[in-house]
Amino acid sequence: MSLPEAAREFGTIRPMEGHYRRYADWLRARLRVRFGADVADDLVQEAYLRLAPYRPEQIRSPKSLLLRIASNLALDGLAREGVRRRYQQTANPEIEALDSPHETLLLKQILQAMPEKDRDVFLLSRFGGLTHAQIASRLGIAVKTVEWRMGRALKHCDVHLRR
Repeated sequence: MSLPEAAREFGTIRPMEGHYRRYADWLRARLRVRFGADVADDLVQEAYLRLAPYRPEQIRSPKSLLLRIASNLALDGLAREGVRRRYQQTANPEIEALDSPHETLLLKQILQAMPEKDRDVFLLSRFGGLTHAQIASRLGIAVKTVEWRMGRALKHCDVHLRR
């Protein structure tokens, strides 16, 4: 299904088709240079889906807006990948500076969205280096509760990193 067909299916307005026909090849070429050919097509499609809610009269410079949307999507993807890579490389990461402000912001957002009790267990385990038994003792809960909360915290991280 082409993007204009998909946009119609989602109920967006027809003028976006004109923007797509006019600027998609230009945007794809720019994104290939900046982010590589392997992600350029996906970024173009996602950028147009993000553009869909805008009314045509709100868009003064379609090229600039499309490039900004696509660039932000690419940077968000890179940040998520960096956090995911760090998480997968080590079962017990130490507190260290993240590679970029995007990674730091993403980690903060994930942790802030996590339920407090799960976050406490996660932080004590992953950043405090405590075992489940030590966490249970410190929080005054059963080891099984620590395991259950840790499982929920890890699932929360996984869901947010896959977005």
